[in-house]
Amino acid sequence: MTLSEEKAFRPSRRTVLTGIAASFLLPRLASATDAAQQTATTVDPAAKPAAAATAPAPAPGVSTKAAPPPASSDDPIQLSGDYARERRRFRTHLLNKGPAPDKYEPLVAPTGADQIFYRSGYGGELELVAWVSEYQRTAKPKPAVLFLHGGNAIGQGHWLLVKPYIEAGYVVMIPSMRGENGQKGNFSGFYDEVDDVLAASERLRHLPGVDPHRLFLAGHSVGGTLAMLTAMSTRRFRAAAPMSGNPDSFAFFARYPQDIRFDDKNPREFQMRSPVCYAHSFKCPMRVSHGSEEEHFVTRLGLLAKRAHAGGVKMDVAMVTGGHTSALPGEIDQSIQFFKSIAA
Repeated sequence: MTLSEEKAFRPSRRTVLTGIAASFLLPRLASATDAAQQTATTVDPAAKPAAAATAPAPAPGVSTKAAPPPASSDDPIQLSGDYARERRRFRTHLLNKGPAPDKYEPLVAPTGADQIFYRSGYGGELELVAWVSEYQRTAKPKPAVLFLHGGNAIGQGHWLLVKPYIEAGYVVMIPSMRGENGQKGNFSGFYDEVDDVLAASERLRHLPGVDPHRLFLAGHSVGGTLAMLTAMSTRRFRAAAPMSGNPDSFAFFARYPQDIRFDDKNPREFQMRSPVCYAHSFKCPMRVSHGSEEEHFVTRLGLLAKRAHAGGVKMDVAMVTGGHTSALPGEIDQSIQFFKSIAA
Protein backbone atom coordinates (compact mmCIF):
# COMPACT_ATOMS: atom_id res chain seq x y z
CA MET A 1 0.00 0.00 0.00
CA THR A 2 1.46 3.35 -1.02
CA LEU A 3 1.47 6.42 1.20
CA SER A 4 -1.28 7.99 -0.89
CA GLU A 5 -3.38 4.85 -0.53
CA GLU A 6 -2.82 4.87 3.24
CA LYS A 7 -4.00 8.47 3.41
CA ALA A 8 -7.01 7.63 1.29
CA PHE A 9 -7.92 4.83 3.67
CA ARG A 10 -7.97 7.04 6.78
CA PRO A 11 -11.43 8.60 6.29
CA SER A 12 -13.01 5.20 5.57
CA ARG A 13 -11.80 3.97 8.95
CA ARG A 14 -14.16 6.50 10.51
CA THR A 15 -17.26 4.82 9.05
CA VAL A 16 -19.02 1.62 10.07
CA LEU A 17 -18.27 -1.28 7.71
CA THR A 18 -21.86 -2.12 6.83
CA GLY A 19 -21.62 -1.38 3.13
CA ILE A 20 -18.24 -3.06 2.83
CA ALA A 21 -19.42 -6.16 4.62
CA ALA A 22 -22.53 -6.41 2.47
CA SER A 23 -20.43 -6.40 -0.66
CA PHE A 24 -18.53 -9.41 0.70
CA LEU A 25 -21.64 -11.54 0.48
CA LEU A 26 -21.47 -11.77 -3.30
CA PRO A 27 -21.03 -15.36 -4.55
CA ARG A 28 -19.69 -16.62 -1.26
CA LEU A 29 -17.09 -14.11 -1.88
CA ALA A 30 -16.15 -16.21 -4.81
CA SER A 31 -14.81 -18.44 -2.19
CA ALA A 32 -13.24 -15.17 -2.09
CA THR A 33 -9.68 -16.08 -1.95
CA ASP A 34 -9.18 -19.78 -1.86
CA ALA A 35 -6.13 -21.55 -0.61
CA ALA A 36 -4.50 -21.37 -4.04
CA GLN A 37 -4.25 -17.59 -3.67
CA GLN A 38 -2.54 -17.75 -0.30
CA THR A 39 1.13 -17.00 0.18
CA ALA A 40 2.47 -18.12 3.55
CA THR A 41 5.60 -16.85 5.19
CA THR A 42 7.47 -19.30 7.40
CA VAL A 43 10.04 -17.85 9.74
CA ASP A 44 12.98 -19.88 11.00
CA PRO A 45 12.07 -20.91 14.57
CA ALA A 46 15.74 -20.92 15.46
CA ALA A 47 16.20 -17.31 14.46
CA LYS A 48 17.52 -15.10 17.23
CA PRO A 49 15.34 -12.30 18.61
CA ALA A 50 15.78 -8.95 16.95
CA ALA A 51 18.07 -6.59 18.79
CA ALA A 52 16.47 -4.04 21.08
CA ALA A 53 16.02 -0.63 19.51
CA THR A 54 16.54 2.76 21.03
CA ALA A 55 13.70 4.53 19.19
CA PRO A 56 10.09 3.72 18.33
CA ALA A 57 9.03 3.18 14.73
CA PRO A 58 7.80 6.48 13.27
CA ALA A 59 5.65 4.72 10.66
CA PRO A 60 5.07 1.21 9.30
CA GLY A 61 7.86 -0.15 7.16
CA VAL A 62 7.21 -1.03 3.54
CA SER A 63 8.68 -4.18 2.09
CA THR A 64 7.95 -6.44 -0.83
CA LYS A 65 10.04 -9.29 0.57
CA ALA A 66 8.37 -12.37 1.98
CA ALA A 67 11.10 -13.08 4.52
CA PRO A 68 11.26 -11.04 7.74
CA PRO A 69 13.70 -8.15 7.50
CA PRO A 70 16.77 -7.76 9.69
CA ALA A 71 16.48 -5.65 12.81
CA SER A 72 16.71 -1.91 12.26
CA SER A 73 17.09 1.11 14.49
CA ASP A 74 13.37 1.79 14.00
CA ASP A 75 12.23 -1.54 15.45
CA PRO A 76 10.27 -1.23 18.72
CA ILE A 77 12.27 -2.57 21.63
CA GLN A 78 11.85 -6.23 22.58
CA LEU A 79 10.97 -6.63 26.26
CA SER A 80 11.61 -9.72 28.36
CA GLY A 81 8.66 -9.78 30.77
CA ASP A 82 5.48 -11.79 30.30
CA TYR A 83 2.76 -9.55 28.91
CA ALA A 84 0.01 -10.93 31.14
CA ARG A 85 2.06 -10.22 34.27
CA GLU A 86 3.00 -6.77 33.01
CA ARG A 87 -0.68 -5.95 32.46
CA ARG A 88 -1.39 -6.68 36.10
CA ARG A 89 1.26 -4.15 37.12
CA PHE A 90 0.49 -1.40 34.63
CA ARG A 91 -2.33 1.16 34.54
CA THR A 92 -2.75 3.38 31.54
CA HIS A 93 -2.86 7.12 32.23
CA LEU A 94 -5.61 8.66 30.11
CA LEU A 95 -5.21 12.40 29.63
CA ASN A 96 -8.35 12.71 27.52
CA LYS A 97 -11.32 10.69 28.71
CA GLY A 98 -14.34 10.11 26.51
CA PRO A 99 -16.10 7.85 24.01
CA ALA A 100 -14.57 5.94 21.11
CA PRO A 101 -13.87 8.20 18.11
CA ASP A 102 -15.88 6.50 15.35
CA LYS A 103 -19.36 7.31 14.11
CA TYR A 104 -21.82 4.59 14.99
CA GLU A 105 -25.18 2.96 14.38
CA PRO A 106 -27.86 2.30 17.01
CA LEU A 107 -27.24 -0.91 18.94
CA VAL A 108 -29.89 -3.10 17.33
CA ALA A 109 -29.24 -6.81 17.00
CA PRO A 110 -28.84 -7.93 13.36
CA THR A 111 -31.05 -10.62 11.87
CA GLY A 112 -29.89 -13.99 13.17
CA ALA A 113 -28.21 -12.58 16.28
CA ASP A 114 -29.28 -12.23 19.88
CA GLN A 115 -28.25 -9.12 21.77
CA ILE A 116 -26.87 -9.99 25.18
CA PHE A 117 -24.83 -8.14 27.77
CA TYR A 118 -21.58 -8.73 29.56
CA ARG A 119 -19.92 -6.88 32.40
CA SER A 120 -16.44 -5.38 32.30
CA GLY A 121 -14.40 -2.67 34.00
CA TYR A 122 -13.40 -2.35 37.62
CA GLY A 123 -16.00 -4.09 39.72
CA GLY A 124 -18.05 -4.87 36.62
CA GLU A 125 -19.41 -1.33 36.44
CA LEU A 126 -19.69 -1.43 32.65
CA GLU A 127 -22.56 -3.32 31.03
CA LEU A 128 -21.67 -3.75 27.37
CA VAL A 129 -23.53 -5.18 24.39
CA ALA A 130 -22.50 -8.29 22.47
CA TRP A 131 -24.16 -10.04 19.54
CA VAL A 132 -24.20 -13.82 19.54
CA SER A 133 -25.45 -16.50 17.17
CA GLU A 134 -27.93 -19.20 18.19
CA TYR A 135 -26.82 -21.31 21.11
CA GLN A 136 -28.56 -24.01 23.12
CA ARG A 137 -27.60 -26.76 25.47
CA THR A 138 -26.91 -29.97 23.53
CA ALA A 139 -25.41 -33.37 24.22
CA LYS A 140 -22.24 -32.27 22.42
CA PRO A 141 -21.25 -28.63 23.04
CA LYS A 142 -20.16 -26.55 20.04
CA PRO A 143 -16.85 -24.75 19.55
CA ALA A 144 -17.08 -20.97 19.64
CA VAL A 145 -15.38 -17.99 18.02
CA LEU A 146 -15.02 -14.59 19.65
CA PHE A 147 -14.69 -12.16 16.73
CA LEU A 148 -13.34 -8.65 17.34
CA HIS A 149 -14.65 -6.11 14.87
CA GLY A 150 -12.62 -3.54 12.96
CA GLY A 151 -12.82 0.16 13.74
CA ASN A 152 -14.05 1.61 17.01
CA ALA A 153 -17.79 0.98 16.66
CA ILE A 154 -19.86 -2.12 16.03
CA GLY A 155 -22.23 -2.19 13.04
CA GLN A 156 -24.70 -4.48 11.31
CA GLY A 157 -22.16 -5.15 8.57
CA HIS A 158 -19.79 -6.81 11.01
CA TRP A 159 -22.38 -9.51 11.61
CA LEU A 160 -22.53 -10.30 7.90
CA LEU A 161 -18.81 -10.96 7.92
CA VAL A 162 -18.95 -13.74 10.52
CA LYS A 163 -21.59 -15.89 8.80
CA PRO A 164 -18.93 -18.32 7.50
CA TYR A 165 -18.04 -19.19 11.11
CA ILE A 166 -21.69 -19.87 11.90
CA GLU A 167 -22.07 -21.99 8.77
CA ALA A 168 -18.98 -23.95 9.83
CA GLY A 169 -20.66 -24.91 13.10
CA TYR A 170 -19.30 -22.36 15.55
CA VAL A 171 -21.21 -20.29 18.06
CA VAL A 172 -20.06 -16.74 17.30
CA MET A 173 -19.98 -13.66 19.50
CA ILE A 174 -19.05 -10.11 18.46
CA PRO A 175 -18.59 -7.89 21.52
CA SER A 176 -18.74 -4.12 21.52
CA MET A 177 -16.15 -2.31 23.62
CA ARG A 178 -16.26 0.42 26.22
CA GLY A 179 -17.15 3.84 24.85
CA GLU A 180 -18.46 2.44 21.56
CA ASN A 181 -21.90 3.14 20.10
CA GLY A 182 -22.84 5.54 22.88
CA GLN A 183 -22.06 3.12 25.71
CA LYS A 184 -20.38 4.01 28.97
CA GLY A 185 -16.64 3.84 29.49
CA ASN A 186 -13.56 5.66 28.27
CA PHE A 187 -11.85 4.75 25.02
CA SER A 188 -8.18 3.98 25.67
CA GLY A 189 -6.94 2.65 22.33
CA PHE A 190 -5.75 -0.97 22.63
CA TYR A 191 -5.47 -1.19 26.39
CA ASP A 192 -8.53 -1.22 28.67
CA GLU A 193 -10.41 -2.72 25.73
CA VAL A 194 -8.39 -5.91 26.26
CA ASP A 195 -10.17 -6.25 29.61
CA ASP A 196 -13.47 -6.03 27.70
CA VAL A 197 -12.40 -8.82 25.36
CA LEU A 198 -11.41 -11.01 28.30
CA ALA A 199 -14.75 -10.31 30.00
CA ALA A 200 -16.64 -11.08 26.78
CA SER A 201 -14.78 -14.37 26.40
CA GLU A 202 -15.80 -15.30 29.93
CA ARG A 203 -19.43 -14.66 29.00
CA LEU A 204 -19.13 -16.67 25.79
CA ARG A 205 -17.46 -19.70 27.35
CA HIS A 206 -20.27 -20.04 29.90
CA LEU A 207 -23.15 -19.86 27.41
CA PRO A 208 -25.27 -23.05 27.26
CA GLY A 209 -24.06 -25.35 24.50
CA VAL A 210 -20.59 -23.78 24.19
CA ASP A 211 -17.54 -25.97 24.69
CA PRO A 212 -15.21 -23.87 26.90
CA HIS A 213 -12.28 -26.03 25.81
CA ARG A 214 -12.77 -25.13 22.14
CA LEU A 215 -12.81 -21.35 22.30
CA PHE A 216 -11.14 -19.48 19.43
CA LEU A 217 -10.26 -15.84 18.87
CA ALA A 218 -10.28 -13.82 15.65
CA GLY A 219 -10.29 -10.13 14.79
CA HIS A 220 -9.82 -7.70 11.93
CA SER A 221 -7.87 -4.42 11.78
CA VAL A 222 -8.26 -2.75 15.21
CA GLY A 223 -9.80 -6.05 16.28
CA GLY A 224 -6.76 -7.87 14.93
CA THR A 225 -4.45 -5.91 17.21
CA LEU A 226 -6.78 -6.50 20.16
CA ALA A 227 -6.80 -10.22 19.32
CA MET A 228 -2.99 -10.28 19.54
CA LEU A 229 -2.93 -8.47 22.88
CA THR A 230 -5.67 -10.74 24.26
CA ALA A 231 -3.89 -13.89 23.09
CA MET A 232 -0.88 -12.75 25.13
CA SER A 233 -3.05 -12.16 28.21
CA THR A 234 -4.74 -15.54 28.74
CA ARG A 235 -4.53 -19.26 28.01
CA ARG A 236 -8.29 -19.42 27.47
CA PHE A 237 -8.15 -19.73 23.68
CA ARG A 238 -7.17 -22.83 21.68
CA ALA A 239 -5.90 -20.65 18.82
CA ALA A 240 -6.11 -17.10 17.52
CA ALA A 241 -6.28 -15.60 14.02
CA PRO A 242 -5.64 -11.84 13.89
CA MET A 243 -6.28 -10.33 10.44
CA SER A 244 -4.67 -7.12 9.20
CA GLY A 245 -3.88 -6.01 12.74
CA ASN A 246 -0.90 -3.75 13.42
CA PRO A 247 1.43 -5.24 16.07
CA ASP A 248 3.26 -1.92 16.50
CA SER A 249 1.31 0.83 18.28
CA PHE A 250 4.15 3.30 17.71
CA ALA A 251 3.45 3.00 13.99
CA PHE A 252 -0.33 2.85 14.37
CA PHE A 253 -0.58 6.03 16.42
CA ALA A 254 1.93 7.80 14.18
CA ARG A 255 -0.69 7.28 11.46
CA TYR A 256 -3.69 8.04 13.70
CA PRO A 257 -2.45 10.55 16.31
CA GLN A 258 -6.00 11.80 16.82
CA ASP A 259 -6.79 8.50 18.57
CA ILE A 260 -4.20 8.99 21.31
CA ARG A 261 -5.93 9.47 24.66
CA PHE A 262 -3.01 8.44 26.88
CA ASP A 263 0.22 10.10 27.95
CA ASP A 264 2.23 9.93 24.74
CA LYS A 265 5.36 11.17 26.51
CA ASN A 266 5.59 7.79 28.25
CA PRO A 267 6.98 5.10 25.90
CA ARG A 268 5.62 2.45 28.26
CA GLU A 269 2.10 3.37 27.13
CA PHE A 270 3.01 2.44 23.55
CA GLN A 271 4.91 -0.69 24.54
CA MET A 272 1.92 -2.08 26.46
CA ARG A 273 -0.17 -1.62 23.31
CA SER A 274 2.41 -3.25 21.00
CA PRO A 275 2.34 -7.05 20.61
CA VAL A 276 5.71 -6.89 18.84
CA CYS A 277 7.34 -5.81 22.12
CA TYR A 278 6.12 -9.00 23.87
CA ALA A 279 5.95 -11.47 20.97
CA HIS A 280 7.21 -14.34 23.15
CA SER A 281 4.09 -13.99 25.35
CA PHE A 282 1.48 -15.51 23.01
CA LYS A 283 -0.24 -18.34 24.86
CA CYS A 284 -1.84 -20.25 21.98
CA PRO A 285 -1.04 -21.15 18.36
CA MET A 286 -1.31 -18.10 16.11
CA ARG A 287 -2.16 -17.52 12.46
CA VAL A 288 -1.51 -13.89 11.56
CA SER A 289 -2.65 -12.72 8.13
CA HIS A 290 -2.80 -9.61 5.99
CA GLY A 291 -3.75 -8.61 2.45
CA SER A 292 -1.24 -8.73 -0.40
CA GLU A 293 -1.83 -5.01 -0.97
CA GLU A 294 -0.94 -4.21 2.64
CA GLU A 295 2.80 -4.08 2.11
CA HIS A 296 3.25 -1.94 5.20
CA PHE A 297 2.42 -5.00 7.32
CA VAL A 298 5.16 -7.22 5.86
CA THR A 299 7.98 -5.76 7.94
CA ARG A 300 6.19 -5.56 11.28
CA LEU A 301 4.43 -8.93 11.10
CA GLY A 302 7.68 -10.54 9.96
CA LEU A 303 9.41 -9.11 13.01
CA LEU A 304 6.54 -10.25 15.23
CA ALA A 305 6.83 -13.82 13.93
CA LYS A 306 10.61 -13.84 14.21
CA ARG A 307 10.46 -12.83 17.86
CA ALA A 308 7.53 -15.17 18.57
CA HIS A 309 9.31 -18.18 17.09
CA ALA A 310 12.45 -17.38 19.06
CA GLY A 311 10.26 -17.53 22.17
CA GLY A 312 8.85 -20.94 21.26
CA VAL A 313 5.49 -19.68 19.98
CA LYS A 314 3.78 -21.50 17.11
CA MET A 315 2.96 -18.76 14.61
CA ASP A 316 2.32 -18.64 10.88
CA VAL A 317 2.17 -15.43 8.85
CA ALA A 318 -0.03 -15.62 5.76
CA MET A 319 -0.61 -13.22 2.90
CA VAL A 320 -4.04 -13.35 1.24
CA THR A 321 -4.78 -11.74 -2.11
CA GLY A 322 -6.47 -8.36 -1.68
CA GLY A 323 -6.46 -5.20 0.37
CA HIS A 324 -7.46 -4.26 3.89
CA THR A 325 -11.09 -5.22 3.38
CA SER A 326 -11.13 -7.22 0.14
CA ALA A 327 -8.77 -9.86 1.61
CA LEU A 328 -11.00 -10.34 4.67
CA PRO A 329 -13.35 -13.04 3.29
CA GLY A 330 -10.37 -15.18 2.32
CA GLU A 331 -8.71 -14.56 5.67
CA ILE A 332 -11.87 -15.67 7.47
CA ASP A 333 -12.18 -18.82 5.34
CA GLN A 334 -8.57 -19.73 6.06
CA SER A 335 -8.95 -18.99 9.77
CA ILE A 336 -11.73 -21.58 9.87
CA GLN A 337 -9.43 -24.17 8.37
CA PHE A 338 -6.75 -23.20 10.89
CA PHE A 339 -9.15 -23.56 13.83
CA LYS A 340 -10.31 -26.95 12.56
CA SER A 341 -6.71 -28.10 12.29
CA ILE A 342 -6.29 -27.27 15.98
CA ALA A 343 -9.55 -28.76 17.23
CA ALA A 344 -12.47 -29.90 15.07
